[in-house]
Amino acid sequence: MHATAFAPTHPRTVLPGLALAAAIAVLALLLGRCLPLIGGPVFGMVLGLLVRSVLAPDARFVPGITFASTTVLQASIIALGFGLSLDQVVATGLRSLSVTVVTLSVAFFSAWALGRWLGVHDKLKILVGVGTAICGASAIAAVTPIIQPDEHDTAYAISTIFLFNIVAVLLFPLLGHLMHMGDLGFGLWAGTAINDTSSVVAAGYSFSKAAGDYATIVKLTRATLIIPVCLVLALVAAVRARRQRRLHGSASQFSLLRIFPWFILWFLVASALRTAGLIPAAIQPDLHLAAEYLIVVALAAIGLSANLRRMIASGPRPILLGLGVWIAVATSSLLVQVITRQL
Repeated sequence: MHATAFAPTHPRTVLPGLALAAAIAVLALLLGRCLPLIGGPVFGMVLGLLVRSVLAPDARFVPGITFASTTVLQASIIALGFGLSLDQVVATGLRSLSVTVVTLSVAFFSAWALGRWLGVHDKLKILVGVGTAICGASAIAAVTPIIQPDEHDTAYAISTIFLFNIVAVLLFPLLGHLMHMGDLGFGLWAGTAINDTSSVVAAGYSFSKAAGDYATIVKLTRATLIIPVCLVLALVAAVRARRQRRLHGSASQFSLLRIFPWFILWFLVASALRTAGLIPAAIQPDLHLAAEYLIVVALAAIGLSANLRRMIASGPRPILLGLGVWIAVATSSLLVQVITRQL
């Protein structure tokens, strides 16, 4: 996958694979409406995996599947920016910033340390770390064009994150009541320690309406951190590319402009337009639906590109990595709240 701007592709070439991913996405969204705890994005990836396993698409579908998993993926991230107003989360964001920064740091450090101990390769460690630290499948989708992992790694990371989302939705409200947490304390815990937004909302409102409202705002603040994370990853990728080119005697060919994730810049533009009030309220639900559909199309394409046999061959280590990072993040969130007397 590439982090560059949208690449031109002949429509006839991409149509079969793109149509297949789009059709799977429609079914995934319908299933997601019926089972919101799972959600359309996860259904999209799972259905893509199933189609690939039962009836592997032939070469005609490859260009369109590649287009959907790259260009459509970037477009979905930009579309998400229209639904994120930067000013609506400032007050809550400042209050939750200390917890969010600590949990983000813990997620990346534990992913690196535990992943190294388990023998998990770097790109899968990054995907699991980003997914746990920020916003699950959406964060994984955002960094995928930058670090360019294998499709089966992306699918494996999303599956791992989803597993612990389900556990969190069922376990967090119970633990919150057992610990006699208040609404704001639980909302902050859920908003900083559960991965996907849908799971944060489900766990928060299962505890109380006030906890759900607070958890949602904290989660939106946390989601904005995908921007600096993507920029840091792009910088690291640029440095590595320069080193590789120097080793091969072609350092002069390196260009930061080529590797820069321009879709993140356009995401900022979209978010700024929303913040400035230039996006009419009447069309915001449609933009949100479009963003959701595009990301499901992209994840369906990733599923269609994934190789289940290679995923199975990866063994239980990525799941153990996801479990360890998730426990570290959830624990650190509680500890920071206790230390800062927010709990």
